[in-house]
Amino acid sequence: MRNLAVLTSGGDAPGMNAAIRAVVRTGLSHGLNLWGVYQGYSGLIEGNFKRLGARDMGSIIQRGGTVLGSARCPEFQTEEGRELAVRRLHGAGIEGLIVIGGNGSQSGAHALNQMGFPVVGVASTIDNDLYGSDITIGVDTALNVALNAIDNLKVTASSHRRALLVEVMGRKCGYLALMAGIAGGAEAIVLPEVDVAPEQIAQRIQDGYERGKPHAIVVVAEGARYNAEGLCQYFKEHGLLIGFEFRSTVLGYVQRGAAPTCADRLLGTWLGSSAAEQIIAGNTGVLVGTSKGEIITTPLTEVAGRQKPLPSWFLKAAEMLAR
Repeated sequence: MRNLAVLTSGGDAPGMNAAIRAVVRTGLSHGLNLWGVYQGYSGLIEGNFKRLGARDMGSIIQRGGTVLGSARCPEFQTEEGRELAVRRLHGAGIEGLIVIGGNGSQSGAHALNQMGFPVVGVASTIDNDLYGSDITIGVDTALNVALNAIDNLKVTASSHRRALLVEVMGRKCGYLALMAGIAGGAEAIVLPEVDVAPEQIAQRIQDGYERGKPHAIVVVAEGARYNAEGLCQYFKEHGLLIGFEFRSTVLGYVQRGAAPTCADRLLGTWLGSSAAEQIIAGNTGVLVGTSKGEIITTPLTEVAGRQKPLPSWFLKAAEMLAR
């Protein structure tokens, strides 16, 4: 292998740039030519490639987002689109591809590998729902952003004796809500994986009010049956939550755009460098992730289309500690 490319796809995640940097500099140390694919799979189809050197990677490790960009690409979901992408790669003399991203991105990586093109995936999504890695790039930063917001909101909630419903990202996975809720001392956590009636949530908050609590924090995953605003509306329409005023706050994309924490910079570096080593060694069609503090590889056939379950102990802890 002489020419290796790297792309980022799906939602941006803090630490992606650290992974890009590690892929490029590790590849260069092995004497390879490195290419960046700009705007994800869309750029792959369009042949939007640029040769990357060590200096191109300067001063990006501390930046959020991705310097390579990302974009949705419905065309890549078609067989014709994927065939065009492979032709673009072959036409540029590129012999291997590293894909940094989450579930949809790794499904695309698997499809390319099934067509015979050497691909290695890097586990990167703030949702932490990707099978094949205990933790993924971007999770630590997103959690810290959410936790900081919860801490701040708790202060104003206590000052005004309010119940605040805080909505965090995560699509159909409740990992961010669960962990931020536990770490932030939330009175209730609402998850897509555990369907709880609004009346139960309201009763828990009401019980706290009657015990003298000056505030209540409810952390809501965006993919739950009722989002934060939906719960507020339900409470109003059904006359629930007597005593506390209640408001909703949506954190949204602020969780994805922060500068990566030390943990995410190190994780991105570790996974990116390991992915480059794997593809150089000829171990392709795999996702590079972590398990119990060690680098592991998982076949993309096992990763594509599969969601990692929430850790059961933390689900129990959320129930026990919310009092």
